Amino acid sequence: MRRRVAEARVARLATVGPRGGPHLVPFCFVLEGDEVLSAVDAKPKAGRRLQRLENVRANPAVSVLVDHYEEDWSALWWVRLDGRAEVVEAGARADRALDLLAGKYEQYRAERPAGPVLSIRVERWAGWAP
Repeated sequence: MRRRVAEARVARLATVGPRGGPHLVPFCFVLEGDEVLSAVDAKPKAGRRLQRLENVRANPAVSVLVDHYEEDWSALWWVRLDGRAEVVEAGARADRALDLLAGKYEQYRAERPAGPVLSIRVERWAGWAP
């Protein structure tokens, strides 16, 4: 399952919103061991102070859902990663995450994200595959 997660291009990030409800967004990521890394990039957004980052600052509990769909249902799978997230503004940890993301995504090699970086320490893996 780790290989499938690592090879996936887009996942969904669930954070706890300011009113206690879920806040769910798709995001690009890289998996390194039991850490999921993502960065604020140049895709159209209202700014760099994203709701997901504010949610993590207030409550670091998050879930990440990575899934794969095909018409051939014998190829379906999903993995949910539950953990604690941290916003990393700059420094060696952020630089390392940006290097890993650039290694996975051609778009990040062409236009390196400005950050900040979101680091998720995975505490629980759950999933399904046929």
